[in-house]
Amino acid sequence: MSGTTTNGRRMLIPLGPFHPLQEEPEHFQLWVEGETVVDLDVRLSYNHRGIEELSSRRTFDQVPYLVERVCGICSASHPMAYVQAVEAICGCEVPERALYQRTIVLELERIHSHLLWVGLAGHFLGYNTVFMWAWRYREPIMRILEKTTGNRCAYANARIGGVRRDIPNELMDEIVRAVDSVVGPTEMLTHAVLDDPVLHARLKGVATLTREDARKWCVTGPTARGSGWPIDVRRDDPYAAYDRLDWDVVVFPEGDVMAKAKVRLLETLEAVRIIRQAVRDCPDGPTGAEVEEVPPGEAIGHVEAPRGETFHYVRSDGGRCPVRHKIRAPSYVNVPSFRASCMGQHIADVTIALAAVDPCYSCTERMAVLGDPATGRGKLDGEELRRLSVDRTRWFEEQVGIASFDARWEPRLRELLS
Repeated sequence: MSGTTTNGRRMLIPLGPFHPLQEEPEHFQLWVEGETVVDLDVRLSYNHRGIEELSSRRTFDQVPYLVERVCGICSASHPMAYVQAVEAICGCEVPERALYQRTIVLELERIHSHLLWVGLAGHFLGYNTVFMWAWRYREPIMRILEKTTGNRCAYANARIGGVRRDIPNELMDEIVRAVDSVVGPTEMLTHAVLDDPVLHARLKGVATLTREDARKWCVTGPTARGSGWPIDVRRDDPYAAYDRLDWDVVVFPEGDVMAKAKVRLLETLEAVRIIRQAVRDCPDGPTGAEVEEVPPGEAIGHVEAPRGETFHYVRSDGGRCPVRHKIRAPSYVNVPSFRASCMGQHIADVTIALAAVDPCYSCTERMAVLGDPATGRGKLDGEELRRLSVDRTRWFEEQVGIASFDARWEPRLRELLS
């Protein structure tokens, strides 16, 4: 982190795009006066893996394996949103047993995501004991996910028309035992947050996002519900078996970091409540409907991922692959809300505000197609993009006085790109 004086009073502090605090590249520019943040710029999309383009080269049945890699923590939510979009195009009716099993996996993912967040939040606040114990409490959930789907993440369990693997009835009691094991620790962590005066000083009234700003920035998930905005796709546009179960949307009006923490902790307990009912009520029967082909059409699918609404748009021309697949993950709208919540905060509170929305930077990827003003062409091909990248790197070397670009790799780069 470095500072540059801009006008004698105001200083620019760049955070990222590569910084030890951030697991992924993202760029935040803070303008501060003394210790107070007076302006903020958020720059997204440093990660681009071309998932939407790759989707158009995969068959409809292969795409779930691809989109579950958008985010390792939301690897049930993304394929679920996608398959629901395709099922809407097909007019497919998913069997009841599959709907209940989808609910179980989605809520297991919510528990593991929220406990992961609690551990990281403790780490950011200097409570490394919370970090280690929260992840220990999360481990039975990861193990039961592996037993029910075959993987601790990238579950590969969603398919068009149902689920790929049936959860055996004899495993249902083990699922209940696993989720029961997190109830006591979650209640203990909740009381610790509510009773600790140090946490109150660090979290209460910090990085407040008002309900009005939450609506203005279109935030979603716990970020919205922590600002008093009671939105939840599971209730507002039910999918899977959520409309058959009894549960509550957790909402707090304060909008500060404390409110977001309380939402996630209580949502963990609500997820346990949902799973218990889904296990109890899961009917016998098939776990998938046969889908021979996807007709021409377009549809959307959205689910309430741990961070908020995950949205997938799919268009088909009747072929084997989607002709368009658009993804909008919750972090894409939640991360820019720092512009509202961090203004007027101390520098030391900015990292807590960043952690409070549980950002996933790889979920914010976007690709802009550039036009070349010299030629008037609508977009640049691979060779031109490579040339621009090399030219930019050499310009950077000249500016900072380093020689990081090795010309010996030029032939190899050309070979890989040919």
